[in-house]
Amino acid sequence: MATTAENRAEMTLPSDTQLLIRREFDAPRHLVYRAWTTPELIKRWWGGQRGEVVSAEVDLRVGGSWRYVMVANGGFEVAFHGEYREIVPEERVVCTEVYEQPGVPEPEQPVVCTYTFTAQGERTCLRVLVDHPDQALRDQILASGMELGMQESLAALESVAQSLA
Repeated sequence: MATTAENRAEMTLPSDTQLLIRREFDAPRHLVYRAWTTPELIKRWWGGQRGEVVSAEVDLRVGGSWRYVMVANGGFEVAFHGEYREIVPEERVVCTEVYEQPGVPEPEQPVVCTYTFTAQGERTCLRVLVDHPDQALRDQILASGMELGMQESLAALESVAQSLA
């Protein structure tokens, strides 16, 4: 599941609180979207090489929620959840995203992610605009080393989408 230079996600910082991720997939949009939204398929790609995804819950409707849980290779649990705010099937999904930390209350303002799936012939361009409540949180996430795991997950997403053809 190696990534090539042409299939790596590019990250830019459009503002003090935003992170923009852009990646092309060698798979049609409907298959990338299906792999991105189907719980059994999410389990195959979301963890990249970082562990085993043990739960992927998706209630894909405005106001519905999602939650993914992975047991990382170190044996600890990593979980995120959120709520869907906007859904245009195969084109656009807007949702919140919260990193679950035991003993830490949920933030008053969650991160908001806008996923845009654009067909480019038989390829797909995915843009993820991540809006953070403040620059400190954005920079903390960037400093966490999230990029390597994200690259692995998106490479795995491409492989899963291709396997559906």
